[in-house]
Amino acid sequence: MNAERMIKAKKRSLDEAAALLRPKDLLAFPLGPGQPTAFLHALGERDDWEALQAFGALALAPFKLFTRRGVTYLSGFYGPVERGLEQAGYDVRFVPADFRRYGTLARQMAPRVMATAAAPPDANGRLSLALHAGATVDELHRCGRDPDRILVVEVNPRLPRTLGLPPDHPHCLHCEEVDVIVEGDDEPVALPEQEATEIERAIAAHVRDYIPDGATLQTGIGGIPSAVVELLAEGPGGDYGVHSEMFTSGLMKLHLAGKITNKKGIYDGVSIATFALGTKQLYRWLDGQEAVRFLPVELVNEPGLIARNRNMISINGALSVDLAGQVAADTVRGRQFSGIGGHEDFVAGASFAPCGRSLICLPSTATILGERVSRIVATLPAGTMVTTPRHQVDVVISEHGTAELAGKTMEERAQALIAIADPALRPGLQEEAAAALAGRGRH
Repeated sequence: MNAERMIKAKKRSLDEAAALLRPKDLLAFPLGPGQPTAFLHALGERDDWEALQAFGALALAPFKLFTRRGVTYLSGFYGPVERGLEQAGYDVRFVPADFRRYGTLARQMAPRVMATAAAPPDANGRLSLALHAGATVDELHRCGRDPDRILVVEVNPRLPRTLGLPPDHPHCLHCEEVDVIVEGDDEPVALPEQEATEIERAIAAHVRDYIPDGATLQTGIGGIPSAVVELLAEGPGGDYGVHSEMFTSGLMKLHLAGKITNKKGIYDGVSIATFALGTKQLYRWLDGQEAVRFLPVELVNEPGLIARNRNMISINGALSVDLAGQVAADTVRGRQFSGIGGHEDFVAGASFAPCGRSLICLPSTATILGERVSRIVATLPAGTMVTTPRHQVDVVISEHGTAELAGKTMEERAQALIAIADPALRPGLQEEAAAALAGRGRH
């Protein structure tokens, strides 16, 4: 049977596909941009669930499925949707794991049904996985080979056809592997570009000092990375490479500015990422784009592989940092805010790269219930989870400067971090640091 006939034979309506799940079942789907949105909406129309567990991460739409009685949503990374659902009392539970471990968890769970989004098939029946490779690629293939499991692929013509690195990592499924094909037409969720604040631009200026010509970059979303990329795109430097968990609109701009050469020492000639999230322009640019390749997260986020890149510079955020250098990046006062992702992997990997640096960036203060509080704290509040431990941390940057922590004693770390805290809040931090020092018997 040729590919066209095979695809036609496997097509089902969304309602027919949704009916394939049992009231008690286990479903898994990719993080964020890999989610089959039309299929998940169709599942939300059912109200006969008894014990459905749905494993995913960073939901990009408030699917009705997650509000149904009998449904538990297991999320490896919280975004606004997860936070809102949890606050509203629905059964949403965080699964602590970095992004690299999602694949292991999926294999252990062996969900009976897996579902993913994909671009339309090419003439040979290959369905590009579009905006997401992530941690589910191997399990999608494994599911497709198992006659007792069901692999559902939602084909969406609005998704870009992106590329991997064949033969080992083709970044696609073949129609032969797929059990059920459904059609969707939702626009991929676009993130509007954020205008950087004055504080974010000040942080970006400090970050810029750490990025030499020829650096390999890892960055994410938000005002600080956007401001950094703007400085790089408009500045005199260049010869950059990209090895990043997430491919962003800002990294596209570096390509368009002619700043990317990708002479990295590994995967030369192409930018490497495991998923993409950004503007509509980014998605159009990625369609058929040979300069960007998507690989599974177990490769992209592997610290040893990250460390093989030339001049690896990782740029990550934080919610707070204590005076020992412990980083909290995914919880606020004991409540789950985001996820672990690749935070520690890139901090560790960049630190071991030749001439590499790992940069943790955060504004010095936050406003909570109308009160301005320091994000550089003597000790993390009770209930706060450490995302990245102190021994991994290299440089912390605020709008007030940089604190280089690697190789420093506990006392030196505390003083370096106090020096980049808000000036008005430094005396209080000094008092707390002195009290902690006295408590350890050091004078």
